[in-house]
Amino acid sequence: MPGTSDDDGAIRFDEATASRFAALALANIAREYPHKLDHVIGSDADIVVPRQLHPAFHGSFDWHSCVHMHWLLARIRRRHRALPVVAEIGALLDHHFADDAIAAEVAYVTRPDSASFERPYGWAWLLKLAAELRAGNDADAVRWSRALQPLADAFVARYLDFLPRARYPVRHGVHSNSAFGLAFALDYAQVAGDRRLCDICAGKAREWYACDRDAPAEWEPSGADFLSPVLIEADLMRRVFDAASFGAWLDAFLPRFHDAEPGCLFTPAEVDDRSDGQIVHLDGLNLSRAWCYAGIARALSQDDVRTRIARNAAASHLAAGWRGLASGDFAGSHWLASFAVLAIDE
Repeated sequence: MPGTSDDDGAIRFDEATASRFAALALANIAREYPHKLDHVIGSDADIVVPRQLHPAFHGSFDWHSCVHMHWLLARIRRRHRALPVVAEIGALLDHHFADDAIAAEVAYVTRPDSASFERPYGWAWLLKLAAELRAGNDADAVRWSRALQPLADAFVARYLDFLPRARYPVRHGVHSNSAFGLAFALDYAQVAGDRRLCDICAGKAREWYACDRDAPAEWEPSGADFLSPVLIEADLMRRVFDAASFGAWLDAFLPRFHDAEPGCLFTPAEVDDRSDGQIVHLDGLNLSRAWCYAGIARALSQDDVRTRIARNAAASHLAAGWRGLASGDFAGSHWLASFAVLAIDE
């Protein structure tokens, strides 16, 4: 098991878990192959190896997973400063957030053929990383935050350009899910004090989702989901509505939530082959459902019966996703630990 739980059965992001996850993240970032590129080739000159295209984020199988792992290291460093591995984390962040490395990433993002590069999943995770660095209160974290800021600014500009042109949301439970992209962007906007980004994301969330009713939750899960289309939407809307408005919206959106129905939404997904890169997404689904349920529980009043139901569902999904981490297969290990930490912290 890649982490620990206390006698009460609660899973903890303690020093032992942080140390194991740090070792995993460092190994993943150093692993260049196999690699899955999101790369539009405009000419022969564009046929180069990943580390030349992405000097900051070229390990961990793909660009967004490498960003996941950097976020995980930054979170571990902030939460567990006494760990011996913190020095190694600092050295890696110094190297990957060097001015020339970030400048190359910005140049890649702004090339004409990269307009839809990592949209919106990688955009969201880069802003999640930027927000985490801003949360640090030491000189190194401030320096890394400033170094990464040009790339964060480039993705903020992409959001501001893209969202007014996006008439319809993408609702399935994989990388292109629109609600996920808006949720993390909103979190960054609040940390960074970016009113323009906050307003456009909140406005688009209301435009796309405020009138949703009777979500087809019984259709979940799909075979490659790592996000619940229904729950990630609810997790977004708790950020947009006040408590009373969110509770009323949730009544209309998931009218059977009071009865923990449909059962498929409240029962963790089963994962039959963790060496398969698509099937193992379901471990991520369990973990992301856990953080969504925990967020929903916090947003509802304590006397709302759905609060208890959401907390119980969060616990069962976290436990299921946690068991999945024991596999160690690279198909899941290059990204799942970041989902696990989000689920624990929620």
